[in-house]
Formats: sequence, structure tokens, C-alpha cells
Amino acid sequence: MITGIGVDVVHVSRMERWQKIPGLLERYFHEDELLDARSRGRGLTLSLAARFAAKEAFGKALGTGLAGIVLKDIMVKNRHNGQPEIHIFGSALRAFEASGAARIHVSLTHERDNAVAMVVMES
Repeated sequence: MITGIGVDVVHVSRMERWQKIPGLLERYFHEDELLDARSRGRGLTLSLAARFAAKEAFGKALGTGLAGIVLKDIMVKNRHNGQPEIHIFGSALRAFEASGAARIHVSLTHERDNAVAMVVMES
């Protein structure tokens, strides 16, 4: 049964601005997430925008938003076939467990100026 759905859009220009602020990306993104995104070369800002949108969509799917959740505790990684998946730790894991959901599905898309993520949680 579906327990929550969240959708978010992030303008890529936001990530371009964030890259110019020392330490800001490290504040919001898990270390492994940043390594993966940086390996994409020119696709870095698109990748970061999509991952940040997924974090926001995760909070919306919870139904509680991201209050009390450390954003680095939500990590978006790609499987060997490219399919994205969300890994959660600490504060995000506790919020997820409290929601009663058991599985997280995520879909990402981006094009030039915008990135969109959709998260579905099911019990």
C-alpha cells in the first residue's frame, strides 16, 4: 500500500550558486553522493539538483517535511544499471521508521535548467 508520495523541482542555477560557497555542498550532501556526482564531470550540477530534489521529495512523501532531518542522512546513489535509489541514515531513518513505510522508490529527471524527483513510499 502506498503511504506517501512526494515531488520536487530544483533549478540547476541554485546548485551552480551553491558550488561557489565553500562547504555548502558538504553540508547538504553525503560524502559518497558528492563523489558520485563529481565523477559525472559536466553533469555535476544536474546530478546535484536531481539529488537535492529527491531529498525534498522524500520529506514530502513522509508527510512531515524535512524538519528535524539532516539532509546528509538522505543519500541518492545509482545502482549498477543507473537506477537511482535512496539510502537513509540517522535522522532520516528514524523519521522513515516512524512513518510506517517499508520501501522507498525514487525517480529522477533533469533537463538543462531543472531537475525533478518523485518519491513513493509503501508499506
